[in-house]
Amino acid sequence: MATQLYGTYTSPYVRHCRIALVETGQDFELIQTDYAQSARLAPAKRVPFLKVGNRVLNDSLSILKFVRESAGQDFLPNIDDCDLFALTNTALDTAINLFLLEKDGLTPEQSGYLGRQSERVRDTLDALDSFAATLPAQSSHYTDGELRLGCFLDWGLFRKRISLTDHPRLESFLQRMRTYPAFADTAPTTG
Repeated sequence: MATQLYGTYTSPYVRHCRIALVETGQDFELIQTDYAQSARLAPAKRVPFLKVGNRVLNDSLSILKFVRESAGQDFLPNIDDCDLFALTNTALDTAINLFLLEKDGLTPEQSGYLGRQSERVRDTLDALDSFAATLPAQSSHYTDGELRLGCFLDWGLFRKRISLTDHPRLESFLQRMRTYPAFADTAPTTG
């Protein structure tokens, strides 16, 4: 069965799925998909989505669970990693929404709601920086919570959505992750 991952090289969600597919040794084809195509092909009207035979998965969470479990691995096997994944995902979803709204001319300065969303990203970065202090100084393997965090941070810097100037532990964590081959080979500036 051919595995087809629909998405873009710059999407942090697609990147995380690509890393999991590489880590588990699964052959796949990345099919570059723009907004119009994803609106037509996916009920959620976004990427990533995955096709394997007759199965279609419509979110990175279900894709990652499928990829890990089909390779005999656990996905988010402990509550701390699950919480890291969820907290990072909240910040990532919010940052992407702000990015897309700004492309349409809507900014946090124009809306109290968007201002609160911007604060959500900043406050979450503060919490994640504290969490990063608990991570090992070196690792040859990263959990899915850590991979999601790395994908968020790298995307945020790539799109100029975040700064790590006030978050030295996150900056150090990201520098370590950038030496991990599966992460380095999927950087948003490549492809």
